[in-house]
Amino acid sequence: MPDTPEIPAPIALPDHIAGSGRLDRLVDTARGYADHAVAENTRKAYSRDWTDFARWCRLKGADPLPPSSELVGLYITDLAAPSGKARALSVASIERRLAGLSWGYAQRGMRLDRRDRHIASVLAGIRRRHARPPAQKDAIGPDDLRAMLATLGHDLRGLRDRAMLLVGFAGALRRSELVGLDRAKDDTVDGSAWVEILKAGVLVTLRGKTGWREIEIARGSSAATCPVQALERWLHFAKIEVGPLFTAVSRDGSYALDRRLNDRHVARLVQRTAMAAGLRPELPETERRALFAGHSLRAGLASSAEIDERHVQKQLGHASAEMTRLYQRNRDRFRYNLTMAAGL
Repeated sequence: MPDTPEIPAPIALPDHIAGSGRLDRLVDTARGYADHAVAENTRKAYSRDWTDFARWCRLKGADPLPPSSELVGLYITDLAAPSGKARALSVASIERRLAGLSWGYAQRGMRLDRRDRHIASVLAGIRRRHARPPAQKDAIGPDDLRAMLATLGHDLRGLRDRAMLLVGFAGALRRSELVGLDRAKDDTVDGSAWVEILKAGVLVTLRGKTGWREIEIARGSSAATCPVQALERWLHFAKIEVGPLFTAVSRDGSYALDRRLNDRHVARLVQRTAMAAGLRPELPETERRALFAGHSLRAGLASSAEIDERHVQKQLGHASAEMTRLYQRNRDRFRYNLTMAAGL
């Protein structure tokens, strides 16, 4: 089940302390820090979860406040086995909804006990009956990536998208990590990472799901597919010296705007170029499109890099090798023969 970030109580001065200019400024600063306790995308998703739950309660003639484990148990039951034409949610989606509800109650100074038997027993039954292996996006291999790059133009927009695909692949970056890159440290408030372009490659320092980490993106063997050269060309022609690394481009494609791209652009870019390159032609168009997303780049590096697994794990920022193996679509599962190694 997804962890729910700890939501601090509303920041304010204690009742017995008189306010002052300095203390009021500290309160405002503390509130700003508290706002950054949860990632913006996570906050938006949890807000949608709460809105959906509140709407469901209204339709059922119930009140979402105060928290009721019995009511939440009925809610997740309806998500797993809805009446009418509504689509049943996956176990992972239901668990995410529960995390969102916990966040929503915490925002209101209340606590939802997800370990209560009314919730835990229903969720355990949902897992047992409906759980299935997660649907995986197709991995984009190096040949696939070359074909996708060939569909891009050589204008400013094409230079940007080429750099995004190559940097996203070579760095095994998540969508949010890729669009969260800044040109340098402390360039923006909303940036989650920055880059240093060195002689040997690009050093990315980012704040990811597992905390701060560094990613090395080395120079490639070909100018056409080198992520560092692609990034340098984009920065040069876009005249980006400070701020977000990947930004929108003017309608006529003549200059870069200040506006940072959102993570949906990465998914659309991967899908659009994969379709234009004719990848997986044996499948119907709708199935082909559904195969590709931003994670296809991460899975592509994990599946293609012929190198010790621990280096791949480090690049992907995974805490366990088992998680990394989920991204290695075509790995040789019997590469290490423990049976023979044990002498049998």
